[in-house]
Amino acid sequence: MSAPTALIPGQPVPQLPLKFLDGTETDLAASLGKNFTLLVFYRGYHCPKCKDQLLELQAAKADFEALGTNVIAVSMDPQERAVSSRDEWQLPELPLAHGMTIDQARAWGLHMSTSRGKTSTGVEELKIFNEPGLFLIRNDGTLYASWVQTVPFCRPKTAEIVASIGFIQDKNYPPRGTLSEFAA
Repeated sequence: MSAPTALIPGQPVPQLPLKFLDGTETDLAASLGKNFTLLVFYRGYHCPKCKDQLLELQAAKADFEALGTNVIAVSMDPQERAVSSRDEWQLPELPLAHGMTIDQARAWGLHMSTSRGKTSTGVEELKIFNEPGLFLIRNDGTLYASWVQTVPFCRPKTAEIVASIGFIQDKNYPPRGTLSEFAA
């Protein structure tokens, strides 16, 4: 496997087909919010840290909506496991997309892991799955900011993300980290 490719703020994000639990299939470009979309790549049903993060995001749904921001969670889980996440974690309001492929995860620069068996929740990890990633995408389909991780812990807190989106909008703050080439 090749190393993940970093996406550059201000540049278009990769295409991503989305298969939602209600049977709807669309692509990311058709699902962008009025101002932003927070695309949350989670490890899957086996991950208790993902459960905590997704519950925080669902609890802040009204805050995100007030900022014109859609929140979409995506995993490599097959539909059955994504349904278990929604039902057992009590996430009826959070859009969950499932069935992301390894190539799609790589296009987003996500790190990949292999199964180590059952987690502390007693659920078997997928044979191959993505590590967490958060992508704040402008309504024009360009990346504003990203947080890509190699481990399941130490994720950005939802309240900080909400406050940051408010700051970005209030101050018309530009994306940072946009230099992809520069002279030494």
